[in-house]
Amino acid sequence: MSAGITIALSKGRILQEAVPLFAGAGIHLAEDPEESRKLIIPSTDPAVRFLVIRASDVPTYVTWGAADVGIAGKDVLLEQEGLDLYEPLDLRIGICHMAVAEPAALAVTDVPQHWERVRIATKYPRITRKHFHARGVQTEIIKLYGSMELAPLVGLADRIVDLVSSGRTLKENGLVEVEEIMPISSRLVVNRAAMKLKRRVIETLIHQLEAQVTP
Repeated sequence: MSAGITIALSKGRILQEAVPLFAGAGIHLAEDPEESRKLIIPSTDPAVRFLVIRASDVPTYVTWGAADVGIAGKDVLLEQEGLDLYEPLDLRIGICHMAVAEPAALAVTDVPQHWERVRIATKYPRITRKHFHARGVQTEIIKLYGSMELAPLVGLADRIVDLVSSGRTLKENGLVEVEEIMPISSRLVVNRAAMKLKRRVIETLIHQLEAQVTP
């Protein structure tokens, strides 16, 4: 690649699933980001480097041009306001869904279609509010940053809205999913100015990654 680009990634599942995609595109991280403490990691392509940052910060770094390209979950993109990004590719990684869950004992007799007012604990107040507003359900939203599953167990909230993958964590905490809000996967996002100034290299990267994506 002739023009240098910076790619923002976050540790965890997205990183683990993204690394093989970049490898397939001929870009290999020079160090293991799960073991290294470095926040800027070079690649085997001298024109490409990676930033390893918090998942919620990826869109911000790309929007403001600190990174040219990034990978962010659709949940993060929808929850944040004021983003001015291109979103050219669904990478089909980090696949899960966002759902409403509640204690199993409550779910036995509960009818979500009859809800008029709910108290919800979630990391995603914007998505949650929009979802229930569309249904005409009033919401009292409690924003949390840690484990959502604890909230119903101690009476902080009746229900939670969170990402669900296998459902194992819900089950282990006596919760059940009662409503799916939307499917979630991770997307490639691109800074608008970078798309103009580095169009050739970024379009090449998009095509290379697209070839690695599982249909």
